[in-house]
Amino acid sequence: MLDLHKASITKIFWFNLSAQCILHLLLVCSSPPEDPVKCSSQTSNCTITNSYGAFPDRTICRAAQVIYPTTEKELLTAVAKATMSNTKVKVVTKYSHSIPKLVCPDGEDGILISTRYLNRTIEVNTPKMTITVESGVTLKELIEQAAKVGLALPYTPYWWGLTIGGLLGTGAHGSTLWGTGSAVHDYVVGLRIVTPATPNEGYAKVRSLDTNSHPDIDAAKVSLGVVGVISQITLKLQPMFKRSITYASKDDSDLGDQVTTFGQQHEFADISWYPSQHKAVYRTDDRVSSNVSGSGINDFIGFRPTLSLALALIRSSEESQESTSNANGKCINAKLTASTLMSTGFGFSNNGLAFTGFPIVGYHNRLQASGSCLDSFRNGLITACPWDPRVKGEFFHQTTISIGLSNVKNFIEDVQKLRDIEPKAFCGAELYNGILMRYVKASSAYLGNQEDGVDFDITYYRSKNPMTPRLYEDIIEELEQLALFKYGGLPHWGKNRNIAFNGVIKKYKRAGDFLKVKQMYDPMRLFSSEWTDQVLGVQGNVNIIKDGCALEGLCICSEDTHCAPDNGYVCRPGRVYKDAR
Repeated sequence: MLDLHKASITKIFWFNLSAQCILHLLLVCSSPPEDPVKCSSQTSNCTITNSYGAFPDRTICRAAQVIYPTTEKELLTAVAKATMSNTKVKVVTKYSHSIPKLVCPDGEDGILISTRYLNRTIEVNTPKMTITVESGVTLKELIEQAAKVGLALPYTPYWWGLTIGGLLGTGAHGSTLWGTGSAVHDYVVGLRIVTPATPNEGYAKVRSLDTNSHPDIDAAKVSLGVVGVISQITLKLQPMFKRSITYASKDDSDLGDQVTTFGQQHEFADISWYPSQHKAVYRTDDRVSSNVSGSGINDFIGFRPTLSLALALIRSSEESQESTSNANGKCINAKLTASTLMSTGFGFSNNGLAFTGFPIVGYHNRLQASGSCLDSFRNGLITACPWDPRVKGEFFHQTTISIGLSNVKNFIEDVQKLRDIEPKAFCGAELYNGILMRYVKASSAYLGNQEDGVDFDITYYRSKNPMTPRLYEDIIEELEQLALFKYGGLPHWGKNRNIAFNGVIKKYKRAGDFLKVKQMYDPMRLFSSEWTDQVLGVQGNVNIIKDGCALEGLCICSEDTHCAPDNGYVCRPGRVYKDAR
């Protein structure tokens, strides 16, 4: 699930300048993503993928049919049809940003229900400061509708292409340790969800849940899509406000000591960490009076439309560096990436036109998220979002894990020990803007965060050939296992490779309560799949044991054949975390 896809920023920035000149002439901006569902016969005999064109195991998911309801009544009919025929169902969103196989029904006979056209704003209640939207409304659309009446959703992911239903289902969040926290689902005050029902109830029914009288809402608001289809969501808003944002680069020697204090001091704080460069970029981000002048806008460089030719050149460059083990080349580019981001204000502008220096001051709705590569006409793929699978562009893994505040310092120090052993090992991640650290709070949702913590988000190269190892693959794998197993980290439900979800349900104190609600709402298990059964500990596990399985995180190696022995990659203990493999 894309909250912050981090492009090979430096080259993209300069190519964007060229793209803007060309596109002004063409009067278009970018080719928007295509529907993730493709059918050979109108809405029948379909395949489903994510916005990157590949699931962690690279399998193709199939379904017999896709249904595009436009109203809650049509949604009710679709669920009733599936219940009557005992057919598996999965919900798919407009862009399908989740990396794991959450949208895959079992076999080839299942039904997909798309929320693409469930995209209306039902009500904005200004006196109560709430907004009610259908589940297919995008974050951008919600932000705009709230702003029209002077209201704001205070904390959100940084990418506005997520739908509200999708981001709730995977627990997507922004960054704060203040107030109720950064997860959007913790601002849900009510929702309507369509679930299977008995024949006497018409095979499907709408359940209306609220935070005052329905404890089941804590299961439904982060559900991985296994309890039904959310139809409508009501969120609590706040009066519109202004923010002031300043980035400052510092040595990372005291990062472990600073990280918790910094999050407590600044409401919207985050940190971008560049371990190989021994530096961290601190984002000081707080509310200011509406009287403070400023009309800043966020247009993050990595989310802008980019020339497809430029994307191909960037990808080819990284493929060459990988194939020739050119770590020095990656490190040079990583330093240029970091300096370019800082000098260009990370894509922020002070006045909607240019970045002239920090601080960036502006209204919250113009700063909280971006995604201009989505807002476009079709231009024959002259430009695209950097990860669009229709062009040769970015192809990556995302490891995103939340670690409790009590363990964050020790985790950071262990990563620094790894860095000191292999300083060049992190340059690959730094090409994608380093390790993004966002703050999260404990949630009432049964599958939400269990404690206050820091979310570590790492994006890094993925080969088109699943049997090709990555440069310094062992170091990033050890970091992943450190976070998950030594420090008990929680994986982001919409990101990560398979191993992140192995036994994960045991880390959730109220998992039993969630499974009870799941059984009550969907006793026939129509919304469950092999993948969700594995993740939720119902049956089986997510490990896929085969030659090379450790290369893409489908397993943790236990023998050399799980790696790439012919390329010199064998299974061995970690260097800092000895239990890692």
